[in-house]
Amino acid sequence: MQIRCLIVDDEAPARDELKFLLSSHALIDVIGEAGSAAQAIDLCQQSKPDLVFLDIQMPGQDGFDVIRTLADCLPSPPLFVFITAYDSYAVKAFEASAVDYILKPVSQSRLATTIDRAVKLLHERQMPLQQQIESLLSQVTDKRPTPKPSRVSVEKNGRIRLIDPAEIIYCAYEDNRIMAYRFDSVLPIYGIASMDRMEEHLANSGFFRAHRATLVNLNAIREFSPWFNGKYSLVMNDQTGSELTVSRSRVKEFKDQLGL
Repeated sequence: MQIRCLIVDDEAPARDELKFLLSSHALIDVIGEAGSAAQAIDLCQQSKPDLVFLDIQMPGQDGFDVIRTLADCLPSPPLFVFITAYDSYAVKAFEASAVDYILKPVSQSRLATTIDRAVKLLHERQMPLQQQIESLLSQVTDKRPTPKPSRVSVEKNGRIRLIDPAEIIYCAYEDNRIMAYRFDSVLPIYGIASMDRMEEHLANSGFFRAHRATLVNLNAIREFSPWFNGKYSLVMNDQTGSELTVSRSRVKEFKDQLGL
């Protein structure tokens, strides 16, 4: 599978450097270069590349303008990878559905990771519809009966109460015990002392270990976004919109759980 690629940057030395780095990847075929957003739009419409490495800050229109324009005029726009010297655009880049966001100077190892990701996405694009459906079904269908989620014991007013896991927005380990955060209240967990045991108890209830001290209900996430140092920030669907963090080591699993 050959990936037809376009490089867009208003600085010629930057284009040359990236082209040199890409030359060591046999799958990549650089079919053109553009020094402005307008040139990039024209080249994409003419040559229809698979992948575009795109600078953000350029004279006149910027990289986001390129994506918006091509999304409107091409039935199947290329994949986009932002390459920039600024980290302040990361969230906006992912909101624009960029495949990746690479900071200059570009390293060969970082570029290889991006290309691997692009290859996977392009392969999925080219799969026949029926094959895509079968692939999705194979990931979510299990012939074995799904175990019924276990109810959770919590303490309230001196009594032990059983609640449905769906009522819990997230669990957090605080002051040597586990607390269950619901929409408008917080209750201590009864009978389970460690987060590892809590994770096992909620294994069939749609919870994810976002951090060593936090278990989140994936169905109770209101929104999320990339954060600094490779972490992700979550806003939960409780009354106060609690903000939680997905640790960097768990981001890949988190995205896999959401099918991203």
